[in-house]
Amino acid sequence: MTVVSALDLDGPPAVGVIGGSGLYDLEGFEDREEVVVETPFGPPSDALICGNFAGRRVVFLPRHGRGHRLLPTELNHRANLWALRALNVRWAIAVTAVGSLREEYAPRDILVPDQFFDRTSLREQHTFFGAGIVAHVAFGDPLSENLRQLLLEEARAAGTTVHDRGTYVCMDGPAFSTRAESEAHRQLGFDVIGMTNLPEAKLAREAEIALATLAMITDYDCWKVEEEPVTAEAVVAHVQANAERAKAIIAAV
Repeated sequence: MTVVSALDLDGPPAVGVIGGSGLYDLEGFEDREEVVVETPFGPPSDALICGNFAGRRVVFLPRHGRGHRLLPTELNHRANLWALRALNVRWAIAVTAVGSLREEYAPRDILVPDQFFDRTSLREQHTFFGAGIVAHVAFGDPLSENLRQLLLEEARAAGTTVHDRGTYVCMDGPAFSTRAESEAHRQLGFDVIGMTNLPEAKLAREAEIALATLAMITDYDCWKVEEEPVTAEAVVAHVQANAERAKAIIAAV
């Protein structure tokens, strides 16, 4: 196991993969190596896995730690994104479980979103700036369009039902929405809801990492009264069912 404590910006550029619920490892690495990155913001969620994957240098980070040890509110997003950038990640794919706010977005479908809406708190933890460093980044288009198009192309080739464009509303968690909140999100025109991806997108932009998201739909949140309300067990079951497709999409990109 290697320990890294400084940015390595002179090495070969890498593709980062942030694994969400149900995706805690990425099999198929050549020259697989676990790397512990020490950051100014504390430890990331887990050791990062580095190596050659499908013909390119890839760095994998399990967002919630191996075995799903961390709640959404316990994630150290700054440490996670710093660790990826320290290993010269220049492009990143975030795999994330989401609830659907639209009838036509069914569980086990995939959305490749192009917009976010922020309903989180602790925003001082969602930036590398502050403590005397004053800066602002453009965030009108928060996700990489080139990388989005690559994900769409490979998701379709994998035979997945995939939806192009949509707004991901991000809440803190760990509790799921009330019905009133879910209905309000629908009336505001949001498409899916999750708890993790927006802080990653903000920090990736500051770190000059091009990011795109594979939003794995697991449930209908709680607005659809004829469906069972969302549970953690249902989320994991649906994400695990889509995990192999996610890996195939990532390998093809």
